[in-house]
Amino acid sequence: MIQLLFSVLFAEGGLILLLLVKTPLRKLAIMGLDRVKRGRGPIMVKTIAATVFVVLSSSVYSMVKIQKRSFDAGMVTPTDQVLMGRLLLEASLMGFSLFLSLIIDRLHHYMRELRVMRKSVEAAKKQNRGFEDGKGGASDDLKAMEEEVSGLKGKIKQLESVVMAREKEAKTAEANAEALKKQSEDLLLEYDRLQEDNQNLRNQLQSIDRRLSRSDSRKNT
Repeated sequence: MIQLLFSVLFAEGGLILLLLVKTPLRKLAIMGLDRVKRGRGPIMVKTIAATVFVVLSSSVYSMVKIQKRSFDAGMVTPTDQVLMGRLLLEASLMGFSLFLSLIIDRLHHYMRELRVMRKSVEAAKKQNRGFEDGKGGASDDLKAMEEEVSGLKGKIKQLESVVMAREKEAKTAEANAEALKKQSEDLLLEYDRLQEDNQNLRNQLQSIDRRLSRSDSRKNT
């Protein structure tokens, strides 16, 4: 484990040195990092970093546990000293490797931004040169652009008028919908009232039928 961590640290240190020093190998290192950050590369890197962080937390917990046990016992055994030294070395190496990986990520990010800025500056310089070279025919281009702008302004005005008309139609439709909604609510209330009156009339008819049936039964007796 310790040998592997030392190998990782040396590899990260060498990669940082390649990124800092301008050599032909730096382009290869940047291209390699670009490929690592594509596809599933970021997920794999995050998984490895999370695993290393979990192992680091476990080592720190083990050191705290050993220290607490030694404090309770009142003495430190040689075995605990060896374990503490090994765990401390592993935790230090893992923490330093995570720190170096973060530095590599930031260096790569800043180098990419610097490369993009340089490309944009070069493109701007080329545009300026082309503009200076084409000053002779710039007046015709400006006239054409002015005509195009005027045409676009007319189209914009037409579109604005169409939009205003559509907004008026939408407001009218919304008002009609609101009126229909209120009308439907009134109709529902009227329907409920009529249904209640109908039920009352049925109850009255049933009571009248009962009275008539009682009167007929009395006459028969």
